[in-house]
Amino acid sequence: MEKITDPRRAEGKLYALKYVLLFSILAIATGANSYRGIHTFIKVNLRPLKRTFKLKWKRAPAYTALRYILSGLSAEEIEAIFREYAANLNGGWAVAGARIVALDGKALKGSFDNFHDAKAKQILSAFAVDTALVLGHIEIDEKSNEIPAAQKLLRELNIADHIITLDAMHCQKKRSR
Repeated sequence: MEKITDPRRAEGKLYALKYVLLFSILAIATGANSYRGIHTFIKVNLRPLKRTFKLKWKRAPAYTALRYILSGLSAEEIEAIFREYAANLNGGWAVAGARIVALDGKALKGSFDNFHDAKAKQILSAFAVDTALVLGHIEIDEKSNEIPAAQKLLRELNIADHIITLDAMHCQKKRSR
């Protein structure tokens, strides 16, 4: 997490970024789906978190502080670090000399916006079958489908020597390049 650029000024770093990110991930893994939810998780678990990580925090960061910290991060930078970390974790997976990766697209629950007439966001994820790790994901353009997104994700992940599984929609004679 030290590789992630902290967008805050030096004076505004009351809460260390690595702990804000870790606690946010833990909160989301336990069901939080908002900044208030992350704040509640940290507030409820503050004592054991302080003890475990030897923190000197007097209180949990406010949900507005969490929003400011997390929204200031670069999604591209976090995705690149995530992919690097997943690739390192995934170093030894193989089946009979072949590596297997499944690609699948999903609509993100609750991401549609009826008020602004926006469709649900869709992402395409690359999943290492043996280790059950997500190797990366990419947002599918609203006016497109999985096919160009899959081709872009495959290029970015550099997994040419792997066995790739995809939905039947990818079995078309004419492929976009």
